[in-house]
Amino acid sequence: MDCRLGCGACCIAPSISSPIPGMPEGKKAGERCVQLDDDNLCRLFGDPRRPQVCSDFDATHDVCGDNREQALILLTRLEHATGNA
Repeated sequence: MDCRLGCGACCIAPSISSPIPGMPEGKKAGERCVQLDDDNLCRLFGDPRRPQVCSDFDATHDVCGDNREQALILLTRLEHATGNA
């Protein structure tokens, strides 16, 4: 599965403990990443400063569902299930 352009759910729902440019402490679950632009595209895509955890994320139907709304729900549930929220 390819990422849906303009989705951004993976940049909002999960917590990220790695430093992100502009967010040196990472981000909390449900917090919008400062690198997510108004079109829900990552400003760091392809940039070596992009956290490895972000680069390693693979869009799959089980975590992204059929649309952005499902992706936000599924990723939030996964965050809660892993005890990170």
